This record gives sequence, structure tokens and C-alpha cells, in this order.
Amino acid sequence: MTQETDMKYWLSLIFALALTTGGAVAQATEHKSKPPTKISFTDELPTSGNLVLGVYENSTSGRFADVINDNSDTGLSYAIKAAKFKGKKMTTQVITAPKGSGYDQILLVGLGKNDNSNTTLDWQNIGGNAVQAAIKAFKSAPTMAFDTPKDITANIAYGAKLGSYYFDKYYTDAKRHKHQPSITIVTADAKAASDFYQAELDPVANAVWYTRDVSNEPANIIYPQSFVAYWQELFDDMDNIKITVFDEKDMLKKGMGAIYGVGQGSKRPPRMMIVEYRGGDKGEAPVMLVGKGITFDTGGISIKGSDNMWNMKFDMSGAASTIGSIYALAGRGAKVNAIGIAALAENMPGGNAQRPGDVVTSMSGKTIQIRSTDAEGRLVLADAVYYGDVTYNPALLVDLATLTGSAARALGKDYGALFTRHEELTNDFVEMGKKTGDQVWPLPLNDNHFKAIENEVADVMNSGPTAPGASAGAAFIGAFVRESTPWVHLDIAGVGWNSKATPMKASPGSTSFGVQLMNGYIKKHFEK
Repeated sequence: MTQETDMKYWLSLIFALALTTGGAVAQATEHKSKPPTKISFTDELPTSGNLVLGVYENSTSGRFADVINDNSDTGLSYAIKAAKFKGKKMTTQVITAPKGSGYDQILLVGLGKNDNSNTTLDWQNIGGNAVQAAIKAFKSAPTMAFDTPKDITANIAYGAKLGSYYFDKYYTDAKRHKHQPSITIVTADAKAASDFYQAELDPVANAVWYTRDVSNEPANIIYPQSFVAYWQELFDDMDNIKITVFDEKDMLKKGMGAIYGVGQGSKRPPRMMIVEYRGGDKGEAPVMLVGKGITFDTGGISIKGSDNMWNMKFDMSGAASTIGSIYALAGRGAKVNAIGIAALAENMPGGNAQRPGDVVTSMSGKTIQIRSTDAEGRLVLADAVYYGDVTYNPALLVDLATLTGSAARALGKDYGALFTRHEELTNDFVEMGKKTGDQVWPLPLNDNHFKAIENEVADVMNSGPTAPGASAGAAFIGAFVRESTPWVHLDIAGVGWNSKATPMKASPGSTSFGVQLMNGYIKKHFEK
């Protein structure tokens, strides 16, 4: 370090220590969360205002287009041709509504070819893109009309709901607000589309919405205990749910030295939240999801640089997606047993924080030398996956974690990294990722990675091996899962948040990565 850099480092460390060892905890202004957008269906076109209209490629006709044409003496067909709108998938264009139609403006939304070539994900993206284009053009999402079958219409609605998500609750200027309280969709078979949507898709959309909300909140609002309270309130009126919460005293009694050690440097103590959903047969082995929940990560004594530390509020994305996935299953009434564990801690450099070189004992009995306090996610997961594995004997154990920069650098914003000892699971996860948009890509995990984490002082070390960082991190977690248990590790460090908009995520921030993937995977492979 240069003298100037050295001074900046120590000043930042002193400042961080001051925040954690004295004074009142900073609190943000109270802001009530906005409820998810509500979707309603009708078979009647509105008679005035603005309208969003789905148009197939190279077509000016359709159930609703024909009604507008009749009212405007074929004015709509003429306007579409004059605008040279071809209806290609994911294209949009605003036109002045023809005289006699009763509307002011019409947003044309391209549906692509009417030949069943669109995937379910395509239809969802079309819905999200349509809403975002409407908000941009009209400052709101007017009624949307689509002449499509019920299941397609329902998936357009699903995309529209997620595409309308904006984390704008802290804006004091009302002009910046883009949240849509409701969206109406016109379709021929409104009841059938609504029934399908409400049963299968809206519960998942709500889970994604709440997962994004809790992840986007600042760390002075969401910390281990408030994370627990947030989800407890949401699960309160759901059937077949049991919630257990371990506090720091429970962790000490159970010998959970790994997660306790991470949280001991913060004034906000660690928590482990276990949510059991019992929708399957009694005694049937559950699917288990375990999520890394570092509600803020300073790096601890191995403190991070300050440039991008602000986004370490997203280091609990794995825990948010884990509990969000259980919320989706419970909302659908899925015929499966599933358990979610959120391993929650705030990694701070307080006076009681653990140090590099310390040795802790995990619940499994294995000892861990702390090489870096900034490799804390694998520590909280060590106790969580072990507890879940030996307590519930799961049919499948999946952990989700924003674990390593190595995975993010390898795969960027396109894929989550998948690691497993059970290669037969890989293809199914990859395929489901393609269908849901939560795409994953396999990275290697072998005996050398497990050997690399062995330590001369303790059984294993949490950082510092010569093996690739992402693989070593996966091996560390795998060391606390029985080899007989089917296990998948998803490193979502590169995909847990994104500053860019997508058709189904207009707001920068949380991607809720994993909720749609796990909902789809469990539905296909475990539900009856």
C-alpha cells in the first residue's frame, strides 16, 4: 500500500468499527411496501382511453382488432399498415387511434408468428415488454387486449405483472413512481385464463415480487431478525406451514459455531429460519433448499474496498430466493414436501468479530480455520446444510448463494454456476433454467477441490486454497453434506442482482434468481 492508500484503509476500518461498537443503529424513514400488481381478466374491450393491442406478425386482424376495425371503418388496419408495423416478436409502436374507435392512442405489441413457435418464456417476456412500453408511452398500464388461448394469455399476464415491478418506494417525488396497482387484460375466455393464472402463475409471481422487495431493501431495514419477521407475516395465513427460528443462544446450544462466528461481530445477532411446507404425503422425504443470508457484508476484519460495498445488501439473495421458493410452492398448494432454511447473519468488523486465523467448530463437529472473514457465506451454509441434511433426510438438497467472485467472472450475468457430485442432476437443472429464464451452467467439482480445502491447523479452511475459488467454495459446502444426499450448489454471485432492465424486471436490483428455477424443477420432478 502507498501511504495515502494505507491511511484511507485505516480510516475506513476505524469508521466501520465505530458504527458497530457504539451509537444508535441508523434507521431509514418508514415506508410501507407496495403490494404486488393485481391482474384481472375480462372479455369486454374498454370503450375509451388508451389501449394495448397484441398483433401477430403480418396481420391486421384478430378478435379484438376486428371489433376496432368495424367501429372505425377499417381504420385500424389502415393505421397499422401506414405505421409499417410488422408485428415481429417483442416490437412495440404507438399509433394514433382511428376515428370511431373511441380510443386516444393504441400501443401495438408484436406477438411474432402465429405458428406455436413462441415458448412459454417468450410469451412472458412479451407481457413484460408490453407493460414497460405502455408505462413509458402513457405513464400507466392501460387495458391490454390479446387474442390468444387461455394458457398463453395467462403467461402474458404473468410477464406483465413481473414486468411492472419497480422498487420505487423510497422516491419522495410522485412523478418518479411507476408502480402499477392493477392491470386489466382482455381475452376471449377470461374465466378460464383467470382460473389458470390464479392457480399456477400468480402465486409464483407474488413470490418473485416479495423476494425482490426483501432483497432490494437497504441493510438498515432488512437484517437477520427483520428478514424473519418479513416472511413470517407473509406466511401467516398460509396452510401447511411451520416456521422455526434459531437465535444465537440456540446456535450455541446446537454447536453451530460457524454461523455464530460470522454474526458475532454485529450488534444484530444471527438467525436461522426454517420454513417447512408439508403439501405432500406424510413421511415423504422433502426437497430442501438452503440459502446464504448475509444481510450485509463488509467483509468483517478482512474488510472489503469501499467502491462497491453498497451492493453487499444483495448478499442475502440466496436466502431470499430460498424462502421465496417455498412461498411459491405453498401459494400454489403444491403436492410436495419442501423445506427452506435461511442462514442469516450480518458480517461486521465489530469489537467481538472473529479474526483471520481463528478456529471454529461447526455443528457437524468439523473444525474450520478462518483464513478470511470475507469468505463468510460458506460458513453460515456449513451449519445450515448439515442441520438440514441430518435432520430431514431430504430427497434433494439445493443451496443457493452469492458465494464467489470467481463464479461471477466466469459466467457473468448470463448464468448461475452449478456444482454437484451427482452429475445426473445437471442436465435437468440446465433445461429448467432455459425454460424459466434462471439459466445455470455447470462448473467442475472433483476430489482435488475437496483436498484443497484441507488445513494444517483445523479440518478445513474457509479460504486460501490453490484450487479455483468457485470450485473450492462449492467443495467447502459439500464437505458438510453427506455424500449419499443428492446435492446441488448454485453460486448466484453474478446473477443475484442486475442494474439493467429486462422484460420481466424493469427495476434495477434483485433478480430473484432461483425462485422460478426451483418452482419449475420441483413441479416437474417431485410433485404428484
